Amino acid sequence: MSNRIDDALHFNQTALNLRAARQEVLASNIANADTPNYKARDINFASALKGALDGTSSKLDVATTSAAHLKPADDGKTVMGQPLMYRKPNQPSADGNTVDMDVERAQFADNALRYEAGVRFISDDIKKILTAITG
Repeated sequence: MSNRIDDALHFNQTALNLRAARQEVLASNIANADTPNYKARDINFASALKGALDGTSSKLDVATTSAAHLKPADDGKTVMGQPLMYRKPNQPSADGNTVDMDVERAQFADNALRYEAGVRFISDDIKKILTAITG
């Protein structure tokens, strides 16, 4: 029974995790709007979600118990196994920064709205499951 419940909620859980990770990337762009030579980053949400659902992006964390162990390969350049891409600037800046605050704010608000919608979808799914269980 729990496998069916997990399967029913897996898509929305994965989408919410990815939306939360993208929100962090967008917030980092906004926070670094005045940092010289900072390059704005983003992810391709559709391909990242597809990769996460197909299982191609899942990986186990490596336990490092010694300073001699190799560092994990993820150095902040991927989100759920998908590479962070650089955003192409609409207008070049003198200091090399590619953050366009109008674009970043719009993407941040859009992602937040879609995250909220995802929370509502998963909440509705849970209500349906509870209704089915309780009769």
